[in-house]
Amino acid sequence: MRFFIATVIASTLAAIAPSRDPQVKEATLPAVDKLPAVAELLDPFLRPDGSRVRTEEEWAQQRKELLARVLHYEYGPLPPVPDKVIAKELSSKQLEGTGATVKELLLTMGPGNTVKTHVILTIPAGKGPFPAIVRGDLGWARAKPEVVERGWGPVKPEIVANIVKRGYILADFSRVEIAPDSPAKEGVYKAYPDYQGGRLAAWAWGYHRLVDYLFTLDAVDKKHVAVTGHSRGGKTALLAGATDERIALTVPNNSGCGGAGCYRLQAEKSEDIAAITKTFPFWFAPHFTDFIGKVDRLPFDQHTVKALVAPRALLSTEALGDLWANPKGTQQSYAAAKEVFDFLGAGDGIGIVFRKGQHEQNADDWNVLLDFADKQFFAKKVERRFDALAFPDAAKGYSWKAPAP
Repeated sequence: MRFFIATVIASTLAAIAPSRDPQVKEATLPAVDKLPAVAELLDPFLRPDGSRVRTEEEWAQQRKELLARVLHYEYGPLPPVPDKVIAKELSSKQLEGTGATVKELLLTMGPGNTVKTHVILTIPAGKGPFPAIVRGDLGWARAKPEVVERGWGPVKPEIVANIVKRGYILADFSRVEIAPDSPAKEGVYKAYPDYQGGRLAAWAWGYHRLVDYLFTLDAVDKKHVAVTGHSRGGKTALLAGATDERIALTVPNNSGCGGAGCYRLQAEKSEDIAAITKTFPFWFAPHFTDFIGKVDRLPFDQHTVKALVAPRALLSTEALGDLWANPKGTQQSYAAAKEVFDFLGAGDGIGIVFRKGQHEQNADDWNVLLDFADKQFFAKKVERRFDALAFPDAAKGYSWKAPAP
């Protein structure tokens, strides 16, 4: 039976993957009713001809094909890459008690430099270069000040102080200036009128533009750039890391459905495709709603998106009380993605950490991020586990395993 299912999947994927361009043409991709129904998490090593990836070189091509599917069916394409990003300094001050420099910047980009975002850039005292963390949740404070206490909006001052004391730059920008969190055609949608990607793709593009800017700074250690975000910002951070190989560490926090969670494996009270696309259809590709009630026909799941990050580092930070974000499904997609990391010799580069509590990005989450970054970037000894499972008895969710090297 397993061979039959694999054959059906492979024959269908042959129609999905004839292009070598990640922005594959829609005409080559079958509609949802032409895709096979598969209950388990799909094998990311299975190629269109029915064979399986056996080498890292083969995986490089497979990754391109998987990225094409993910962008087409779920998120939509990213906007065009602009020629340049222009930074204007609006203010500069010292962060009390740390010696760090805090700058407020306005970045402009795109046609006529019409796409804009504000950035709070905090640089530690000292010579550098320093590793950098990019976060896109700054703009929420201006729109929803009541949620700042839950880690949305600007990072709390005591957390910023901890980040720079540990030797990291923080670049916090407003993704809702890149594209509004609504169907309104502003930001990149106004700059590129033909652009049809969802908000998560547009916001991921914003993360990439922050990386463009950081790469112009002597203070930045360009081999060690991380991205993070909370909730919808976490979904965005995962996609940003999956689509930009300059990003060395990707850390989605409480990202759930459309992020580090899982579509096929739902736990009690978790958000599913019907719920998220009913409320936020504009976050995704226009035809993603075709999978409502047919999620078993998705030719991937979120373990696939995580696998696109490999062999670069990936950490999911989760809250056990955040049932809407599907912590159990997130653990299952982590296990499936780890097969790819292990195959590429990067098994220590993927982690998941659960804490008690609710839907927020708090000081504990930031300390976990910094500990994992210290371990991944600088091989520092860290007295913390990044592979402790909160649901050790949960079903694996898949029957395949990584090919032997």
